[in-house]
Amino acid sequence: MSSHDPDRTDGLDPALVDPLDDGDGYDADASAWDDDEVVEVDDLDDDETGPDLGDLGEDEELDPATLAAFGFDVEDLAVFDDEDDELLPVVAIVGRPNVGKSTLVNRVLGRREAVVEDVPGVTRDRVTYEGDWAGRRFLMVDTGGWEREAKGMAAQVAAQAERAMFEADVILFVLDATVGATDADEDVVKLLRRTKKPVVLVANKVDDSRGDADAAMLWSLGLGEPYGVSSLHGRGFGELLDAVVAALPDEGSRTAQPRGPRRVALLGKPNVGKSSLLNKLAGEERVVVDSVAGTTVDPVDELVEIAGTTWRFVDTAGIRRRVNEASGHEYYASLRTKNALDKAEVAVVLLEAQEPLAEQDTRILSMVVESGRALVLALNKWDLMDDERRRYLEREIERDLHQVSWAPRVNLSARTGRHTDKLVPALEAALDGWETRVPTSKLNAFLASLVASHPHPVRGGKQPRILFGTQATTRPPTFVLFTSGFLEAGYRRFIERRLREEFGFTGTPIRIQLRVRTKRPRR
Repeated sequence: MSSHDPDRTDGLDPALVDPLDDGDGYDADASAWDDDEVVEVDDLDDDETGPDLGDLGEDEELDPATLAAFGFDVEDLAVFDDEDDELLPVVAIVGRPNVGKSTLVNRVLGRREAVVEDVPGVTRDRVTYEGDWAGRRFLMVDTGGWEREAKGMAAQVAAQAERAMFEADVILFVLDATVGATDADEDVVKLLRRTKKPVVLVANKVDDSRGDADAAMLWSLGLGEPYGVSSLHGRGFGELLDAVVAALPDEGSRTAQPRGPRRVALLGKPNVGKSSLLNKLAGEERVVVDSVAGTTVDPVDELVEIAGTTWRFVDTAGIRRRVNEASGHEYYASLRTKNALDKAEVAVVLLEAQEPLAEQDTRILSMVVESGRALVLALNKWDLMDDERRRYLEREIERDLHQVSWAPRVNLSARTGRHTDKLVPALEAALDGWETRVPTSKLNAFLASLVASHPHPVRGGKQPRILFGTQATTRPPTFVLFTSGFLEAGYRRFIERRLREEFGFTGTPIRIQLRVRTKRPRR
């Protein structure tokens, strides 16, 4: 091979130049990457190389000094922030029934999330939402109305509200300015004083300047300045949220991902058996089932206990077509299904075993992968398959589901209950993979071995190197590779395949992002 050959391999084994030519094909163009996957870092001269991959040793963390030694900027440490693990301050929203607490929550969120109706007692449990203002994130806990003499269910609602007060970092005490301070409000004030927590007084339903005088009357409660707002129209919310942020502690007390029953979204095309599966798992008729496709419209949350463990299953509407092509209630059902997936931790995608994979099946699988949720495949209606269909099924699965070959698969029948007991082990395996974290030292030892045995192919006389890597986040596992040049799409798929072989990651998509170091030309 001549010395001026642009594809010179520098003595590498020719068999290793393209070690991944598995039919995926290469695309050396930078356009093969999404904008959020590649960041160029211009920080080295041509004659600077920096340390090598193995120089990290047993370091578990990548500090600014390490990044600087490799020619990267300290700002690149931002990729290691895992927002889901961040401790956030908690703001409890309390008050007597029907003063507009849930409407206030919706106004802060900017969307209709909390259920609102013009009757008292709609909110019963403590419901947590994540909000932010002026760059500060916090958790809002919407509570039911608190009453001292409550009995029965109302007493349970009041107990939940009291617990929220004592567990919060800041309390928003909401009153109806048009009614003024009642005896029930005075009782709430006594309870608030016992909590010894910062309290922001909210005079709600101040729709115009005429209500400011009503709000001013609430100074008599001794809780400081009453902030006159209109949850319905948004009046006064800037000043209120400024006061809330000012009262927040520097460090929070809860994560944005509360630990409770794991959330499982049941997805699939219409009439694939999602509602039937939920009823079979629950052991009773929890949701309406009919042979007519599209019976389920709104997502239905149900707590189901299986083998001593409680799960929250969400039955969703079948996705018939793309959201922008749907109309009427199908459009809103599709939006709610997507929202249910975003709130879930793991998705069970139901496929009809006796039918070839349809376009909507592929679209649903792509939606789950793009959302970064764990995935379990459930081949339903297994009892309806004949011998001839079984003969061709495996070949179709290998051909049509190769892009999610890492997902656990369960062959079941929602109608008869066959193999539904295997669903929970598959869910647990997928969630374990979704939350797997690889220590930095082990990851870099793996990358060093991989690069030594299968280096990136030479392109245009240059061979990009992986300088080091780290796992930035879990849920889903996200890896950041700091490199001396662009890694081609096929090589990234190769790295992902080898990561799965080495560390598992069953049932979860893997994301790989690049921080590419570019060299400044000599002056």
